[in-house]
Amino acid sequence: MSERRAAPTVGQVILGRRLQELREAAGLRREEAARVLRVAPATVRRMEMAEVALKIPYVQVLLSTYGVPDDEVAAFVALTEEANQAGWWQRFHDVLPDWFSMHISLEGAARMIRSYEPHFVPGLLQTEEYARAVMEAGTVGQRDPAAVERHVTLRMTRQKLLTREQPPRFWVIMDETVLRRPVSTRAQVMRDQIDRLLEAAENDDVTLQIAEYADGPHPGTYTSFTLFRFAEPELPDMVYSEYLTGALYLDSRQEVALHLEVLDHMSARAASAERTKSLLREYRENF
Repeated sequence: MSERRAAPTVGQVILGRRLQELREAAGLRREEAARVLRVAPATVRRMEMAEVALKIPYVQVLLSTYGVPDDEVAAFVALTEEANQAGWWQRFHDVLPDWFSMHISLEGAARMIRSYEPHFVPGLLQTEEYARAVMEAGTVGQRDPAAVERHVTLRMTRQKLLTREQPPRFWVIMDETVLRRPVSTRAQVMRDQIDRLLEAAENDDVTLQIAEYADGPHPGTYTSFTLFRFAEPELPDMVYSEYLTGALYLDSRQEVALHLEVLDHMSARAASAERTKSLLREYRENF
């Protein structure tokens, strides 16, 4: 049986979908592909759903069975070897929940990230002290000092995404609660965090908006969520929604379209990017 991984890389997701498309184009069912490999049909399903790493011998046999030319097989195998490489975040496996590993992989591959945050500054924009205060409040389920520091280091490492060459477009709507509820008794933590937000707001690839109390309730009130959009045509838009002990990854067109509609509705009602900067400056003076 193929080896299980804690979470797939985006490359594995794309290649798994491509394997499924090639099988279907060849007119074969999973059961027939499984007989060629002499494995259970569930193994083929797990390969196509990126629930297991792609074994090169299996990939070669399947591609040959599907009638893929030799030169394309060689290219696919090279991509498979690359996709099977562990992501940088896997060195944080001691503190990184399995259900969040996929989020980091999607984050790194996305062309656009749109997010609604009702409670905290998004992780990609947090200062070290703000992140540490959030972790120490017990939001990660434990308050062990060493684990907290590992979480903070992971979060700071993730932020390199926004300063790399060709960073993703990052568009976040934060509820006013984020600014009204301090995460620390030390006012400087919030002042520094707001300075970080103001700095980010000057980045052409970052858009910040605040959903003000005065605008009343809105469709996204219920929970935080993130929508990822990718350049690769094989990978559909995905929505990430987190709960206390895990997360959901949604990719059905209907669910993604609903979340996109909610984001568009919220962004139309929220404070503009320029007004958001003014609000941030006002709140900074209050701390």
